[in-house]
Amino acid sequence: MFSSSFLRLVLLLCLVSSSFSTASPSNSTAADQTLRPQEELQKLKLIRQELQKINKPAVKTIQAISIFSKFSSDGDTIDCVLSHQQPAFDHPLLQGQRPMDPPELPKGYVKDEDSYEDSQLWSLSGEFCPEGTIPVRRTTEQDMLRASSVRRFGRKIRRVRRDSSSNGHEHAVGYVSGRQYYGAKASINVWSPRVASQHEFSLSQIWVIAGSFTHDLNTIEAGWQISPELYGDTYPRFFTYWTSDAYRSTGCYNLLCSGFVQTNRRIAIGAAISPRSSYRGGQFDISLLIWKDPKHGHWWLQFGSGTLVGYWPAFLFTHLKQHGSMVQFGGEIVNTRPGGSHTSTQMGSGHFAGEGFGKASYFRNLQVVDWDNTLLPASNLKILADHPNCYDIRGGTNRVWGNYFYYGGPGKNPRCP
Repeated sequence: MFSSSFLRLVLLLCLVSSSFSTASPSNSTAADQTLRPQEELQKLKLIRQELQKINKPAVKTIQAISIFSKFSSDGDTIDCVLSHQQPAFDHPLLQGQRPMDPPELPKGYVKDEDSYEDSQLWSLSGEFCPEGTIPVRRTTEQDMLRASSVRRFGRKIRRVRRDSSSNGHEHAVGYVSGRQYYGAKASINVWSPRVASQHEFSLSQIWVIAGSFTHDLNTIEAGWQISPELYGDTYPRFFTYWTSDAYRSTGCYNLLCSGFVQTNRRIAIGAAISPRSSYRGGQFDISLLIWKDPKHGHWWLQFGSGTLVGYWPAFLFTHLKQHGSMVQFGGEIVNTRPGGSHTSTQMGSGHFAGEGFGKASYFRNLQVVDWDNTLLPASNLKILADHPNCYDIRGGTNRVWGNYFYYGGPGKNPRCP
């Protein structure tokens, strides 16, 4: 017998099919204009199979409060999942194992007291997951229905080159290359930029990169993003990502596939971040550290002032099994060119770098980890904005912020039509 939620999903798909039918070109056949019942059932079956892989049995469930009212409970649903039952342990090389113990921190690490490690909306309820479990944001049928492809749910669109925007990806970044890199650290200013379309996003992140930008690119990524398609809202959310084949078939966001191993019970990857910065108002940032454990070779992630989140196992990668060849910091948006003009999706604060502190978004205290597991300033930082009339970047150095830059912009404007 089908559940009521399953039947509601069938009805929703039928309504979506009907709406597409009325909007189809006149030369389309009737068979092309609507999904056949068999195709609908097959899609529903695939969605349910994927949800069973992603959503593991919960020891406890926490309903996050709404961002709009502390009395509302229409936010994320957080499932407390036994740590050894999280999606990562579906991987053949991890089955039957348990998460690794914390590694040695890089030499020269200094705790950043100004970052906000507990800055997640779901934790405002005062509830946390019990020992031996991790918090996992529950994926819903609606999440998967928003995706352009059920099979590629939770994955980025493949990009050919870092500096190419032929597929709509645009950047304002600082980067270092030409050496061997074993990690990176930065504090990232958090904002709520406007995202103009469900199929666009705006993010600010750290990339650790190895391999070529064609077929064998390896990346480890972490930061904050706004993605209506992935999350169904416009809140900035803490996220992770990885790929070992240039975004083709490996990797995913957060815990949406077998990959990243979470070890922390107080941080939910994919959960909304609060507080956020405001124009000419309070400024808030999060500190992120990614580094390679010298003993076991795994890549670890720390969020805030000392909170270990988890790690990417070394076996996920080819080139990153050894080290990175580039580290990149900065912003990225997707431009779908609605109506033939540039998108109005914002990057960072939505204001250009020249406006400075309190108005433009920033990355500060940029550092890299060397072969000796030592944190060093990200010297010889190069900056790149591939559409500077839409989003730009300005770098600098001082005694308090070390290496830093301001970046971002409004997107569509008179100089960016």
